[in-house]
Amino acid sequence: MNKIRKILAMVLAAGMSASLMACGSSSAGKAEATAEVTTAAAASQAAEEIGVAVAPDKKDANAEGSLGDFKMIVGHAQPEGNPRFVSLEKFAADVEEKTGGHVTVTVYGNGQLGTEKEMLEQVVQGTIQGMRGGQFDFCPRLQMFTAPFMTQTRKQVTALLQSDLAKKVSEEAEKETGTVIINLCDAGGYRQFSNNIRPVKKPDDLKGLKIRTNGMKTYDLAFQTMGASTVTIPYADLYMSLKTGVADGQDNSWGNVVSMKFYEVQKYFTEVNYVFAPDPFYVNGEWWNALPEEYQKIILECATAMGEYNDQLIDEGEEKAKQDIIASGAELYIPTPEELQQFVDAVQPVYQQMIQEGFCTQEEMDQMWEIVRDAAKE
Repeated sequence: MNKIRKILAMVLAAGMSASLMACGSSSAGKAEATAEVTTAAAASQAAEEIGVAVAPDKKDANAEGSLGDFKMIVGHAQPEGNPRFVSLEKFAADVEEKTGGHVTVTVYGNGQLGTEKEMLEQVVQGTIQGMRGGQFDFCPRLQMFTAPFMTQTRKQVTALLQSDLAKKVSEEAEKETGTVIINLCDAGGYRQFSNNIRPVKKPDDLKGLKIRTNGMKTYDLAFQTMGASTVTIPYADLYMSLKTGVADGQDNSWGNVVSMKFYEVQKYFTEVNYVFAPDPFYVNGEWWNALPEEYQKIILECATAMGEYNDQLIDEGEEKAKQDIIASGAELYIPTPEELQQFVDAVQPVYQQMIQEGFCTQEEMDQMWEIVRDAAKE
């Protein structure tokens, strides 16, 4: 991973060097020209080691008969087989096919380019062009869609993520971070509880447990309101943290539990479907705005198809993943409707806390409830 980061840095540095030299006077000597070519060639050779190509010169982009060639590096944290991994591979193939190979997408999964926060920082800086993941540090208002127990069905989740409200919040990200969100799908399905101490059948059973969260304030508020303490641990480090007791438990979707094998280090699972997380596809705004409109349109269409495929894979794999967890020897508890209502009642204060924390206004909270109620009627 360090090698990949160094190579990416070389590519970026080469581009900056070439730009600076291009700004020099016309009397620049052959030595400068030779240095420019050597630097660019070295970066290009290094990039080839990981399958990354240096972005084309603007003159190439305006070449006769072509809109230009563009390279897009995308990172994410999920392992092979996960819906995010599979759907991003489809996205890469679709973009290359529909642009006739003029836009190529190289995807690095399994956290090869760093943590989700580090990858988002790279997108903001322009070191890479895109990343997918539930990382909201730079756009915290996206957390409004993680209000606990707000939705119960895929139809309601989709209605929220495709709403005008979601579009408005996504547009705020570009103004605040310089990134463009080209798709907003489901990060992995409804999230469940697990721990190594005792079965959780009611909110009181969470009291005294140390639960890992991904750092999202809404998740912390939900668990803390139910009596647990929380600790933030990067996704890639979670398996060992559960194994060594740094955290007693965690929350994740069935698919994530299976793909990361958390069932090997967790004994008790509770099916509560308490929240889903949006999965924004962040793209560097400067790179995006430099694309020809035709390519932007194609990429948006491919991103939409990717999001739909991602959600389909989640739904198709959810039951199998749950059965795999049971087959592993872990204990699964499914609360009765009355017990589940206790969890719903316990988190009621979180909605007002979300407003106080600035994730949304009261009007936006009411709007979300209206969206999910309308979806339930369809």
